[in-house]
Amino acid sequence: MDTRALLEAMLFVAEEPIPAGELAEVLELPLNDVEAELGAFAQSLQQEGRGLVLRELGGGWRLFTHPDARAYLERFAASERNTRLSKAALETLAVVAYKQPVSRGQVSEIRGVDSERALHTLERRGLIAEVGTASGPGQAYLYGTTPLFLEKMGLRALGELPPLADHVPPADVVDALERPFRSEESSTDSRS
Repeated sequence: MDTRALLEAMLFVAEEPIPAGELAEVLELPLNDVEAELGAFAQSLQQEGRGLVLRELGGGWRLFTHPDARAYLERFAASERNTRLSKAALETLAVVAYKQPVSRGQVSEIRGVDSERALHTLERRGLIAEVGTASGPGQAYLYGTTPLFLEKMGLRALGELPPLADHVPPADVVDALERPFRSEESSTDSRS
């Protein structure tokens, strides 16, 4: 890979300006060579009318989006597909991922609240889809995750999901947490 491509890759992932000296150290190249390449890279981005610009500021170099793209980027960032999922949608997505194929009623029962809106949001975003219908009365739609879900989660297959047991507290902890909410125990305790 040539020097410019390596610089582009490092600057692409940088969250703050990177000093030319640090880039030179990583690339094991003389500082003057790296500075010259950064200047040439910045100039070529400008001349080619690219969507990115390279600027030196704050003691280092950083890639930015071109200022003329701002209005489009604001619209893109505000689009439904790019907004964050709500807590309810994330909980619903977890239920579908681990229990699929699962009906709306089953999801709502597991979560303890109506999940229809969250399911519609996830379906609109392409993270879940109808994968069939349940046998029996009503023939409820069954939901499952999509290839986009796997892509967004960085998984090749559902088998790579972390085991649920890693995230569930021990039974005695669950019992202690639930005890104050059990009406039978509180009424039994008051009679003693």
